[in-house]
Amino acid sequence: MDHDHNAPDRDGSGRSGTAQARTQRPPAAPRKGRRRQPQGPVLGILDWLARLVKAGLAIPFDLAVLGAVAAAVVVQALEPEVPPIEALTEIEFEEPLRIFAANGALMAEFGVQRRRAVAIDEIPPLLIEAFISAEDSRFFTHDGIDAIGLTRAALSVAKSGEATQGGSTITMQVARNFFLTREKTIKRKLIEIMLAWKLEARLSKDEILSLYLNKIFFGHRAYGVAAAAEFYYQKSLAQLTVAEMAMLAGLPKAPSANNPLSNPERARERRDYILERMHRFGYIDDTDFLLASTAPLSAQRYLPAIELRAGYLAEMARQAVVERYGQEDAYRLGLRVYTTVDAGLQRASDAALRKGLRAYNRRHGYHGPEARVEHVGAKTDEALDALLAERPRVPGLPVGIVLSASAARAEVYLGQGETHDLELAQVKWARRFRSENARGRTPRRVTDAVAVGDVIRLRQTEDGAWRLAQVPKVGGALVALAPEDGAIRALSGGYAFEWSKFNRAVDAKRQPGSTFKPFVYAAALDKGYTPASLVRDERFELPSAGGVWRPKNADGKFMGPIRIRVALTKSRNLAVVNLVDRMSVDDAREYIQHFGFAPETIPRDLSMALGSGSVTPLELARGFSVFANGGYRVQPYLIERIEDAQGQRLFEAQPLRACMTCWIDADVDSARVLPIGASDDPRAPLAIDPRIAYNIDSMLKDVIRSGTATRARRLKREDIAGKTGTTNESRDSWFAGYQPQLTAVAWVGRDDNSPLGRGEWGGTAALGIWIDFMEEALADLPVATIKRPEGMVPVRISLHSGEATPSRSGSRIEYIRDEYRLMTLGPDPVRYSRQEETPRRTAPRMLDELF
Repeated sequence: MDHDHNAPDRDGSGRSGTAQARTQRPPAAPRKGRRRQPQGPVLGILDWLARLVKAGLAIPFDLAVLGAVAAAVVVQALEPEVPPIEALTEIEFEEPLRIFAANGALMAEFGVQRRRAVAIDEIPPLLIEAFISAEDSRFFTHDGIDAIGLTRAALSVAKSGEATQGGSTITMQVARNFFLTREKTIKRKLIEIMLAWKLEARLSKDEILSLYLNKIFFGHRAYGVAAAAEFYYQKSLAQLTVAEMAMLAGLPKAPSANNPLSNPERARERRDYILERMHRFGYIDDTDFLLASTAPLSAQRYLPAIELRAGYLAEMARQAVVERYGQEDAYRLGLRVYTTVDAGLQRASDAALRKGLRAYNRRHGYHGPEARVEHVGAKTDEALDALLAERPRVPGLPVGIVLSASAARAEVYLGQGETHDLELAQVKWARRFRSENARGRTPRRVTDAVAVGDVIRLRQTEDGAWRLAQVPKVGGALVALAPEDGAIRALSGGYAFEWSKFNRAVDAKRQPGSTFKPFVYAAALDKGYTPASLVRDERFELPSAGGVWRPKNADGKFMGPIRIRVALTKSRNLAVVNLVDRMSVDDAREYIQHFGFAPETIPRDLSMALGSGSVTPLELARGFSVFANGGYRVQPYLIERIEDAQGQRLFEAQPLRACMTCWIDADVDSARVLPIGASDDPRAPLAIDPRIAYNIDSMLKDVIRSGTATRARRLKREDIAGKTGTTNESRDSWFAGYQPQLTAVAWVGRDDNSPLGRGEWGGTAALGIWIDFMEEALADLPVATIKRPEGMVPVRISLHSGEATPSRSGSRIEYIRDEYRLMTLGPDPVRYSRQEETPRRTAPRMLDELF
C-alpha cells in the first residue's frame, strides 16, 4: 500500500477539493482513453524505470538497463503462465439463496458466502475515495503498477527479509483475487504484475474498480462492499456515514486484524488513519473529519432480516433448489425462491403446535434439566455466556443456568448479565415425569423442581411473568394445504427447527389409525353401499399364524347393526373391519390408491381398515383434500416460482387444479394466492365420484357435530369436517380435517414410537392443536356452501334399518346416488334382524386395539 503525502490527481488537472469529490466525480472516460496501450515486456519495464528516475530515485543507468533486460527475460519466460483475462467480462458475482413466503416475507438465506453485487454508479463517490485513500492513492494515474510503492516494498523486503510494506495496487489486487493464489513468491508476484498490465490495457478504471469493490473480502464471509455494508451496519451503501465508509475501506488489508467486531481498538486506529488521509487529500473537510474521527464504533453483527421463521419449510425449499440446480449453483446465483406459504397461517401453525405440545408436557410432567453445570459460583459471566451459547436457541424458550436455589426462590442466569427469579408458583406445575402414565409429587419448594447448576428453559407468560418450561419430549406436526391445487400454506415439522431438524410433517411415516377409515368407506360407497347401509359392529375373530386376531372397539362394547354414517361418526372399529371383510381387501386397497397413497403403504389384510399402514401427515392431508375439493386429486407443492438475481423468472409452478367453482358457492378467490391470470385449468384428475365425496363430507361433518370431535364445535362453523385417529396404545394421536378452502392435519407422537399415555386420543392431543390453528386460519374466511352434485336424490331412510321409509318418525333424509336410490342397504345387505356369521378367513398376525 502507498503512503505518500501527495493528493491523488484524478483528472490530470491537479484539482481535488471536497466539493468536487462529493458532487462531481469525473465520469468514466471512453475505455480506449482510460487504458494503457499494450507494449512488450522490455519497453514496459524501461518505462517503469523511467518513472522511478522521474520520481527522484537514484538508479545508475547501467544497473537500470541490466535490470530491465533481466526482468524482460524473466517476464518473457512467464508469459505462457499468465491466465487469459477474457473471462473477466463474464464474471458472475455470487449471491446467496433466499427463500420467501408468498407475500414476499424473507424466510431464510443460505450461502457459504455473503455477496451483494452492485454497479459502479451505485457506489457513492466518497466511498470510492475512501478506498483510494486506503489502498491506492495513485490509482487514476498509474498503469496498473505503482512503481514508487512497489519499489519501496521491495527495498523493505531486501532490508528486513520480511514483507513489512504493501506494494499492490487495486489493479494488482483484482488480478490476484480473480486469478491467483495467496502464496507469497517472486514468481507469483511477477505474474500478478503482468496480469495488472493486461487488465489496465483491456478495462477502464471504473471497470477495474467495480471488479475490486464487488470481489474484495471484508471478513465474516462478506465479499463485496455492499455485502460488507449490510453485514456490519445493516445499511445500503448510500446510507453509510463517513466514519463507516472509512471503517469498511480499512478492512481489505487485514479483514481479521482490523475487524470492528473482533478487534475494535485496532479497527478504530485503522479507520482514523484512513480518515486522516481522506482529509489530507481533500476528500472531506475539517468538520467531516472531526465528526467522523470522534464517532463511536457502530458495527454490529448482521443477522438476516428474517420476517417469517419457518425452518422446516425453508429447508424443504432449499433441498428442492439444490436438487434442481445443483449444490454449487444453488448457493451462488442469487436465486430468489417464492413459496406458497401464507405467513399468517404459518405463524398460527407454529403457535398451535407449540401450545399443544406444551399442554401435553404439563399433563405428563417435567423431565428435569437439559444439562448440568458444575461449580457455577466460580464461573464468570463470560464463561456462563459461552456455555449458554452452546445450547440450541429455541423460539420462546430462552435457556438459563440456575445460580442459586432455596425453598422460596431460584435465581436463573439467561446471559449477558440478565437474570430472573423463579418462585414456587412458577415451578409448581413441574411434577417429575415417571412414565407416560405416572408423575411425581407436586413441588412444595422451589428446590423440588430445580437445583443450582441446572440448565433449564424459561417461558414468559402473557402477563410478563417468567415460569419454568422445557422443550417438549414429544414430537408433533401440522400441515395445511389448499385443496384447490395442493399448495402448502403452512407446515410445522416439530416444536422448533432449531431444536430438531427432523421434519415430522413429511418424513415421519406413522400408522394413521382411524383417520384412514373415510378412505375405506369411500371404497365401500364406490361398490354400491350408501351412508344408510348397515354394517355389523360386533365381535370379529380371524385365525392367524400367531393365534387369533380379535380387533376391539375403543370402549370394548358392541352396537350391533348400525348405519355406515353412525359407524364413521362414532369411529367403530369392528364395523369397518366387518365391512371390508365383506367387500374384499383387494378391492378396497385398489380404490384407496386413487387418493394418492402408494400401494406399499396399504397392508394387504384386514388391519388396513383400521389404519395399520404408514403415512406422513402431508400424505394424509393430500388424501383428505380429495374430500375437501369435491373429488379431485391434487399434488402438494411448495415452490411457486424461482427468480434469478436480476428478477428474471426461471421457474413457475403449473399445478393441476380442482374445480372449486363446481364444489362451493363461496368466493374461492378470497383464499387464493395464485399467479396473475391463473384459473381452474389445467384441471386435476378426478380421483373419485363427486357424489361419493359429497357423502363422505356429510358424514365427516357429523364427526364434529356428534361424533368423536365434538370439541371442534367451539369453532362455530358448519363447513368444517374431519376425523380423529389413535393407534395402538395411543402411540399416535391424529386429527385430519378441513374447510373446503383449507385442509389441515395435526399429529402428535414420540419419535421412538413409544406410547403417549392414557387419555391421549386423537380427540385430545391432536384435535386441540387443529382447533387452535383453524380458529386463526378461518377467522376471515366466509362459510363455504357445498353444491350437491347432480345425480343425487333425497331418500327418507329409517334410522334403525337403513331402508327407505315413508315415516317421519325415527328417520332422516339421506342423499343417495340416483342409481342406488332403491337399494340403500348396498350390494350385500345386512338386515336389522340378521343371523350370526362365522369369520371365515385367515390373515397374518396383526396388532390389537388399533383405533
